[in-house]
Amino acid sequence: MSVTQEGSPAQDPAGPRLALPPRRERAGAGWTWIAQGWRLFARAPLMWILSILVWFVIAIVSNLVPFVGGLAFQAVNPAIAAGFVVACRSIELGGDFELEQLFAGFRTRFGSLLVVGLIVIGCWILIFLAFAGVVGFSILGAILSGNAQLIVHDIVASALTIALAGLIALALSVPLMAAFWFAPALIVMHGLSPVQAMKESFVGCMRNFVPFLVWGIVMTVFAVLAAIPIGLGYLVWIPLTISSTYAAYRGIYTEDGTLEPA
Repeated sequence: MSVTQEGSPAQDPAGPRLALPPRRERAGAGWTWIAQGWRLFARAPLMWILSILVWFVIAIVSNLVPFVGGLAFQAVNPAIAAGFVVACRSIELGGDFELEQLFAGFRTRFGSLLVVGLIVIGCWILIFLAFAGVVGFSILGAILSGNAQLIVHDIVASALTIALAGLIALALSVPLMAAFWFAPALIVMHGLSPVQAMKESFVGCMRNFVPFLVWGIVMTVFAVLAAIPIGLGYLVWIPLTISSTYAAYRGIYTEDGTLEPA
């Protein structure tokens, strides 16, 4: 993809045009994203469920290789997320959701998506080290030892310290998730660099804190309901999370700011 004089990626004529800085949406947009995401899901429910099952299988197989497999899966996760973006765009335009679209991120701008995955992994390692530094490596050693009595003793003795460490880890993880949330879409749809995509993703999330709060509350309620039928509801809840995130991307980062009718 070519680059304009201002240094931003040139727009793909076939795709939605990028609008920066990210748009600030009203509070009710959180519900609108969910409603639009549901329509995307309802147009191809079987393919959504099949793609989620394939994603789960890939995750399980990857984690059969201790440590390395899990890290590899996390590194390529942005590429899989980009594949869902491509599928959402196809559904939006009235096309099909094809399983091969799930792997579109491995064929388009995979290098940039991989860099995002590696950055996220590095940041999670730093957050873990910060947590361990506050809690103390002795407690982590007790947990890793598998000695139940030692674990309980150390946790009870350091309950306040663990709570503080947890709050610090949470405070650090929120901006990291914000920086990742829209990065795959911004890369695969608009060709932004990894760092720029993560920066704009963070800005977009922060500018839309209130609608995301609404979105989060509603999706949390749905998550509780999804757990009732022995967890089978998550086969709908997870696709809805993905499709509503795509709707949020369209509302925040594109010029028309809405999904096109199929």
